[in-house]
Amino acid sequence: MERIKTGIYGLDQLIEGGLRDNTAIVVVGSSGTGKTTFGMQFLMHGIENGEQGLYVTMEESPEQLMKEAEMLGWDMKKHYEKSLFFIHLKGKNFKKMIDEQIPQLVKARSDYDIKTRVVIDPMTPVIWATEDKLHQRELIGKLFYTLKELGVVMATVEEHSKPGEIVGEDVLLPVYLADGVIDLEYYPIGGAFNRTLKIIKMRGTHHGEGVYPYIFARGIGIVIRTSQVEAVKVEEGKNFDSIFDEAIKTAEFIKAPDYIITKLKNMKEGWTYNYSPEEALQVIFDSYGLK
Repeated sequence: MERIKTGIYGLDQLIEGGLRDNTAIVVVGSSGTGKTTFGMQFLMHGIENGEQGLYVTMEESPEQLMKEAEMLGWDMKKHYEKSLFFIHLKGKNFKKMIDEQIPQLVKARSDYDIKTRVVIDPMTPVIWATEDKLHQRELIGKLFYTLKELGVVMATVEEHSKPGEIVGEDVLLPVYLADGVIDLEYYPIGGAFNRTLKIIKMRGTHHGEGVYPYIFARGIGIVIRTSQVEAVKVEEGKNFDSIFDEAIKTAEFIKAPDYIITKLKNMKEGWTYNYSPEEALQVIFDSYGLK
């Protein structure tokens, strides 16, 4: 079965090479876990590889999101209204949107033979739109069902779980209705690897069952540590330029696409961790199939 590469470095190695097409994936996490970054990275990877992206935003405006993306090293403005499209639904009637507007959009795009990635960020307002669980299920189920006709759908959900819960009660419905669920956790204790990822479910896929630390690298995005080797901290202020230069030289030698080389250069400029970037660079090379 053909797999859709996520563009989240390290994730595809944990899910048999990528996501199945026409599926809905929910990314669950509390504030600070990087859910929006997760969605942006997934969307931009598709656009960089000739696909189109649809960003359904329930809160922030497209302008705000494009500014945030620029700070992370992604130029969304370059693709705006060309291969990247936004739907801003703040304060809108979600039932009307899901029953009428989204189906009309999908029908209008049905003639285009171009893969489209969809990000819904965040889905939480749809959940909060009604307390009636049956109505919630109807709204979320129809939203997933309709948008999956375009391609892979990734929805972010704000979580407020209690101690001991795998996922909070308030997100059980989207978790149940989704084809895959990724849980992100944040431990505000400082250091590089204070965020972790766990795959709760991924239908039709043998997936990693561990708890995987991940970092944010400016210019690159999220990089997941898939190995069990402990990251060794080095003395503060250590310069890693030679490691980055060697990686860039290798990428150029094997004729990697220009956008990958640009990402590596941006990563070099933005690396602020007191950890060697060697493992992160290896994960990135593996994600692109670069040898």
